[in-house]
Amino acid sequence: MARSIEDGAEAQRPARGYIPPQNDKERFLMRHIEDLARTAQARGIPRYSSFLSDREQALAQAALSKAGCSCWRLEGGYPQAERKIAAIEPEDAWTDSPLACVRLDCRAAPGADLPAHRDYLGSLMGLALKREALGDIVLPADAPGTAYVFALEPAARLICEELVQVGRTAVSCTPQPLEELPGLAPEQRVLHTAAVSSLRLDAVLAAMLHCSRGAAAALIEAGRVEINHLPTESVHAPVYEGDIFTIRGRGRFALTALPGKTRKDRQIIEFFQYQS
Repeated sequence: MARSIEDGAEAQRPARGYIPPQNDKERFLMRHIEDLARTAQARGIPRYSSFLSDREQALAQAALSKAGCSCWRLEGGYPQAERKIAAIEPEDAWTDSPLACVRLDCRAAPGADLPAHRDYLGSLMGLALKREALGDIVLPADAPGTAYVFALEPAARLICEELVQVGRTAVSCTPQPLEELPGLAPEQRVLHTAAVSSLRLDAVLAAMLHCSRGAAAALIEAGRVEINHLPTESVHAPVYEGDIFTIRGRGRFALTALPGKTRKDRQIIEFFQYQS
């Protein structure tokens, strides 16, 4: 990859601003968070949301600000969590967090393939659990065959009672006290760099997917692309550092940095693909 011509200087880069709710589901979420905040503050009792995606977390923060609430935090069970609950805990209130964790240990035959992230998620959804009841699923690199599932307490209890198999692999389920969690290192992600002619959606997706801009545009126009969990059909949509792209059938990518430009004035992007 060509070197940046910025010589390490920190450039002023535009950032994606707050995007207000786009549909009834998002408006309902904000009203729900506001109601939780007002109840917590008026009665001095803790209130908690279900698990929120990064887009939903941004909406929750806006709703909490609108409600004038300052006694809240986002919590996912471990420091690097992506999916989190909004915990609204007034001063001097007891804490009654619904967060729980289940350790899954595979009993795979020698030489058999271990389940991947998608296998765990598919088996958990097969228990008729809603996605908002489930947080992150962490597969520690230093413990093959072990997974930690963060969930709301009722869902964690159901997992322990009902889950016996992930894919074709038998598993055992054990409640894992959060205070006794091992250090869960962030997932080792392979960072890629590419040079694009512009920070337009079609150009960036083409670089991420190693396809032509025409093929990327076809995916966008077919409604198969989301930016930060919001659908878009505009090939001209601008992209920003920190954006997350979901391409149905192709995976999920994060744009982690814009290191600078090449000597030919092409924009360098740094990105990774999420574990499937």
